[in-house]
Amino acid sequence: MNKQLLGIYRDARRAGRHAEDRHHRPMSTIANIAAALLLAACSGGGSAPPAPTVPPAPSASAPAPSSLGDFPDPFVLADGGQYYAYATNGQGKNVQLLRSPDLRTWTAQPDVMPVLASWVRPANSMVWAPEVIKIGEKYVLYYTARDRGLDRQCVGAAVASAPGGPYRDTSAGPLVCQVAEGGTIDAAPLASGGKLYLYFKSDGNCCRLQTHLYAQELRADGLALLGSPRILLSNERGWEGGVVEAPTMVERDGRFYLFYSANDYAGAAYAVGYASCAGPLGPCTPAPENPILKSRAGVPRLTGPGHQAIFEAGGKSYIAYHAWEELAGGARGDRRFMYLDELAWVEGKPVVRTTSMLP
Repeated sequence: MNKQLLGIYRDARRAGRHAEDRHHRPMSTIANIAAALLLAACSGGGSAPPAPTVPPAPSASAPAPSSLGDFPDPFVLADGGQYYAYATNGQGKNVQLLRSPDLRTWTAQPDVMPVLASWVRPANSMVWAPEVIKIGEKYVLYYTARDRGLDRQCVGAAVASAPGGPYRDTSAGPLVCQVAEGGTIDAAPLASGGKLYLYFKSDGNCCRLQTHLYAQELRADGLALLGSPRILLSNERGWEGGVVEAPTMVERDGRFYLFYSANDYAGAAYAVGYASCAGPLGPCTPAPENPILKSRAGVPRLTGPGHQAIFEAGGKSYIAYHAWEELAGGARGDRRFMYLDELAWVEGKPVVRTTSMLP
């Protein structure tokens, strides 16, 4: 591998990460150029993974966009016969929310966290990847936001008396922020065996550091961490590129599955995989068939599916995720639309058989 081109690519990635919002804007032009140069340098050998297959001849007209608009990093909560879909900041809201009685018809709701915590930077707060769990009679929303003092993405926890909010975080600081590892993002809770756990990602790709997926036990109210975090996975496999993120731990029939997304969120290499785990705190072994959800040729094409969430409804498992919009001529748009599909289990392995954008 050409070390000079590798340096160009890393510098471009770093510049793009600092200058742009990961959850709202594509990579900068220079990062795309550097990535192309690096791919060309690696085509004759080396350890870099091959580029994902994307159809060379897209349709001339763009497919109909989702009426729900830009809805990145979706998470679905089933509660009281209703379904609540939360998403990263956008459309004038800190935390977006959709509500549905049947997983087919969705109605936009007000901002569920209109007031941010005192530790969050007031301008360009970068509120990402909300996930909610019901604890007793309260609902706790875990989210990522920019710490005004640390200038890093960190994880907070906000509380409400109803799934639709409003959620309030009255703490003076974030719940977790691994400053030495670039910050912390993408928190996801799990209740298992009478205990609570939190899964999160160290944001090392912001700062030329390796990324890790962590697990740590939570206090019974979900508002404080107990013990020390444990690393479950790091970006070490070819398809993962420089990033693993969006951990989702699922318990099924006494077995634990860690779903996660990997590679550059802004392009076709972004995809979803999973690992089998011995328990809620690991250890975890990545599946050899990964990724199980990836960019796909066809009409319409699927580009950069990821940041998944798994939930149960009507005795079935479902996976919610986002993928990039397709413009006329096959160009990638700037919005990410929500997809929702049944997650099948075949001989103990999760399988995504269809890819369905919410209209």
